[in-house]
Amino acid sequence: MFKNKTLLITGGTGSFGNAVLRRFLDSDLREIRIFSRDEKKQDDMRKRYHDAKLMFYMGDVRDYQSVLNAMRSVDFVFHAAALKQVPSCEFHPLEAVKTNVLGTENVLEAAINCGVKRVVCLSTDKAVYPINAMGISKAMMEKVMVAKSRGSSETVICGTRYGNVMASRGSVIPLFIEQIRAGKPITITDPNMTRFMMTLDSAVDLVLYAFKHGNSGDIVVQKAPAATVATLAKALTWMLGVPNHEICVIGTRHGEKLYEALLSREERVAAEDMGGYYRVPPDLRDLNYGKFVEEGEPKISVSEDYNSHNTERLEVEELKQLLLRLRFMQAIVRGENAHPEE
Repeated sequence: MFKNKTLLITGGTGSFGNAVLRRFLDSDLREIRIFSRDEKKQDDMRKRYHDAKLMFYMGDVRDYQSVLNAMRSVDFVFHAAALKQVPSCEFHPLEAVKTNVLGTENVLEAAINCGVKRVVCLSTDKAVYPINAMGISKAMMEKVMVAKSRGSSETVICGTRYGNVMASRGSVIPLFIEQIRAGKPITITDPNMTRFMMTLDSAVDLVLYAFKHGNSGDIVVQKAPAATVATLAKALTWMLGVPNHEICVIGTRHGEKLYEALLSREERVAAEDMGGYYRVPPDLRDLNYGKFVEEGEPKISVSEDYNSHNTERLEVEELKQLLLRLRFMQAIVRGENAHPEE
């Protein structure tokens, strides 16, 4: 499938882009294009991997022309470029719209115009029942993705959603470790708050599964375990040899939920269980708006969403084993300084 093909990764200097490179540099892809706006990170990647098949394109998904320049002669696209931090999107919601919504429109329009074969758009659990600007912008990104897929007969466009990627940049695990090492209390919002726990490799597996099995307009979700914030804090203190380290409960921050959902109840009714994944087909009702008013779905009334409260719940020992699969945590346990997964 990938032999002698060209793959473009938007936002490719981030955690996901680096994980894809580690998986694909030794594959038979002819060329991997990294598209991003950060020249320093691109230069770091160039020096780190030093591979002839790796090509760097400077640009911003907000700028259609720069996307189009990078998209020519591309076979496949992984669209990972996004504003992902909840607080920054909350204070600057229009910036989230420009990157996450309008930027996605630019990527998909360029992909269709350039005859790209497949595009996978990366979304988040925060797009389900969104309560913050980041989640709302990602939910709109998904709507744009589904809408564009309806009119793209040559380009298959599908999406994925995943939860928290453990030890990625900006996530809570590096923060907790920094607080422990500095002798400061671990600050947790609500001990009972749950979050899906996924490794970066699992996120790449999900995108590859969607790439291989997704139809145009589909959203693919990986079944994932979850843990409470209290369990995560306890697992980390045990792993760092300070089981009695002080924990300070600061209360839920603005824009946070008690739990996250990967599928709404409406989507779960329509979802196809693929074993380790759910595939949600697009709503293919046409522009006859009367159908939305006159035709209901009784099963939705008795369905429930798929969320971090009703999925498999990890206890401390199980979570420790999952954490030890991360190279970041392996280095931390050895007493080394390590950067978050990237």
